[in-house]
Amino acid sequence: MSACWETRDCDSEMQDGCMHPNELSDQCPTKCAFARCDRPQHELTTDPALVFDPYVDRGKAIKGVCTFCAFFLTRGPRIGK
Repeated sequence: MSACWETRDCDSEMQDGCMHPNELSDQCPTKCAFARCDRPQHELTTDPALVFDPYVDRGKAIKGVCTFCAFFLTRGPRIGK
């Protein structure tokens, strides 16, 4: 399975006209219509144990929506492990 949290999913034309900061280290905001995830493994979660897990490296997610995805929160990069 690929590290889907490393992909913006918008083409270069969309990125050129993006009104959000799109530096390499900036996340696409969760409110951006193009930041949604259509992947089958995407599962939005409100589980506090996942959402507030201090060992998830949220800085590696290129899209803000990933930080509320159960797939990213359980299989994504970890801090200190």
